[in-house]
Amino acid sequence: MNAQVLSKVPAVTLLFWVIKIVATTLGETGGDTLSMTLNLGYLASTAIFLALLAALVVAQIRARVFRPMLYWATIIASTTAGTTLADFADRSLGIGYLGGSLLLAACVAAALAAWYRSEGTIAVDTVNTPKVEAFYWVTITFSQTLGTALGDWAADAGLGYGGGALLFGAALALVAALYFWTRTSRVALFWSAFILTRPLGATVGDFFDKPHAQGGLDVSRPLASAILLALVVFLVLCFPQRAGSHPRSGAATR
Repeated sequence: MNAQVLSKVPAVTLLFWVIKIVATTLGETGGDTLSMTLNLGYLASTAIFLALLAALVVAQIRARVFRPMLYWATIIASTTAGTTLADFADRSLGIGYLGGSLLLAACVAAALAAWYRSEGTIAVDTVNTPKVEAFYWVTITFSQTLGTALGDWAADAGLGYGGGALLFGAALALVAALYFWTRTSRVALFWSAFILTRPLGATVGDFFDKPHAQGGLDVSRPLASAILLALVVFLVLCFPQRAGSHPRSGAATR
């Protein structure tokens, strides 16, 4: 049997996806809290979250082993930065939801292509060196930003927040079906699901905090953010996660 090399990210399990969806919903309410509720604007809020994200990524890379709380703090920072960055691109730059989505999709594709060209794989269970971690976090941040733009685009296109959540939930169900009943590339399915969980979280987050007149529940953004943050902490502390792994001498997953 080949020796196993532990990665710096969690194994992809049902718990991973549950925490990811909660964290991305928090990213929407948390980002909107700073940019809208506290009136800091999209640019200033993006600068704050990107600075926090950069500090956490450095800490994540310097850590010798997978640390669940540090990992999920970095994910939350990336998803809140993604919220304000997407809003800045869509609204402040005036390129609209479709333009923002296309631009960000190109950024995700470019990040994955550069990663694959450098390493020969984009499988997340190989994330255990500083170089690969850098590719991972750049891709994660672009995917979170893309997911926000997609969620806003779907809601604005007439689906509303509830309809958007149903659309992206159904898309995730399709990805799950492909995982269980086909031989579709696990790496492709992972990145598809990772991107789709973000607009699901965006539409659910907007459904919670938008006014009744806009189809939301009008829940306070700070309150919703505090509840979601407490839920993430609870899940991480009470349900242990293990690091992902891959064979030391085996071929990388395609």
